[in-house]
Parts: sequence; structure tokens; C-alpha cells
Amino acid sequence: MSKIVLITGGSSGIGKSVGEYLIQKGMIVFGTSRNPQNYPHSKFPIIALDVTNSDTISSCIQTVLDAEGRLDVVINNAGAGITGPVEEIPEEEIKRNFETNFFGPINVIKAVLPQMRKQNSGLIINITSIAGYMGLPYRGVYSASKGALELITEAFRMEIKDFNIQMTNIAPGDFATNIAAGRFHAPVKEASPYKEKYGSVLKAIDEDVNKGNNPIVVAEMVYKVIATKNPKIHYKAGAFMQKFSIVLKCILPDKVYEKLLLNHYKL
Repeated sequence: MSKIVLITGGSSGIGKSVGEYLIQKGMIVFGTSRNPQNYPHSKFPIIALDVTNSDTISSCIQTVLDAEGRLDVVINNAGAGITGPVEEIPEEEIKRNFETNFFGPINVIKAVLPQMRKQNSGLIINITSIAGYMGLPYRGVYSASKGALELITEAFRMEIKDFNIQMTNIAPGDFATNIAAGRFHAPVKEASPYKEKYGSVLKAIDEDVNKGNNPIVVAEMVYKVIATKNPKIHYKAGAFMQKFSIVLKCILPDKVYEKLLLNHYKL
């Protein structure tokens, strides 16, 4: 039977690429968006869902179950970017980012686990970020939210293993998507002590995204993971140096690695 797949944030960017690729591989795909009416030409159904609203999560999952009777794969892809000096990012924006990037996926997982236990099968893929493996300057909140999702997946896997449910992370690097358009940017304030450094790093971040790889790379990895009998805990997708940076963090002294980041961002 064809796999039934639900992708949060499936209307654009990585989620859209993953959905279209999985359809080509014969899977039945449902995507989500807070405003599904904005995507009438999607190649797969887009269901209303806001990962910060538990009622919409339950309703979305029930819609899939009513249509197909089961749910084989859930891809937690919905997320939000955020940049700025940690000191200057409003507390409510930090909380909002964690609600989307961390608590949102957890709530989706909690909502699908009863059905997957009933089926005695299921796969949950959390889309995190290579940024979640290190504290990046002026992206600290984003790094923290994605890093938290990476770690809680490790705990989740051990707790659900007896139910024949699998869970893994895929951490993308920079890909050419519209994430920058929806990102919260703390304004570059004229009187800010971070004005010059933050302004230059913000420009570099946006250039990296614009020059990023085609998100089809992530789609291919998602398909590979779905087709794998026993997925690994962590996967990375991106340019060689972005993936290699994680290796360097593991083997270099902390201050040496910090110096590499400072040099990279010209800080």
C-alpha cells in the first residue's frame, strides 16, 4: 500500500519540495498551512493547521484519518526563522519562535502517537537545522529552538521504541527557500551597540540562503529515510562545509571552534 504522509508547512519551500517528490514516488501526501486557501494549485491537498493551536492539529489529523484510515509518516517541517542580538529580541518573539519550532512539533507528535500505536507502526521525521548543532551569532534563538528539537527527539525515540514507532531528525543547512521572507528580524537600531556587526551578519545570512542548494536534496533524503528499515537518529543535508562544521565542533577545543565562527562571520 502507498504510504500516507502528512507534512506540516507543506505549502512552500522544503515542505512543498518534499511533498511533490514523495508523490512522484507513489505516496499519498497531505500538506498543511495556516492559510490553505492561498494554495489552490498545490499538487497535493493542503489542510488548515497552525502548530501553535492544538485544536487545528487534532482537526488536521482527523481529516487525514477520515480520508485514508491511517497515517504512516509525519514530517514536522513547519518552522520559523528569527535573527537578532539576543539582548534586543523581545521576549514575546523568543517565546513565539519556540512555540513554532519546538512546542509545535511536540504537540503534533503527541497528537499522532495514539494513532500510530493503534497501527503498531509509524515514522516521525523532525526537520531541524544544522544551526541547531551550534550557537550561531545573531541566530542564537533559532539555534536554541532547533537544537532543543534535536535533543528531545533522542529522548522520544527511546520512549516510543516498544510501539514500533520510529523517529528521526533531518538537519538541513542553507537551502534556497522563502524562509527569510517569514523570518522575524530584530531591527538594526541606529543606537544599538550591535548595529554594525549585526547588520553585516544579517546580510551574510540572507546571501547564504539565496545561494543555497535546491531543496530537492532534502526531499531525496526524506524519501531515503522513509525507505530505510531502521533510520538513524540524526541526518544532515546541505553543503559539505556546513555538514563538516558539526564534525569540527566535536573534535576541536571549544575556543578554537568559536574562533572559526568569529572568523567566518567577520566578528
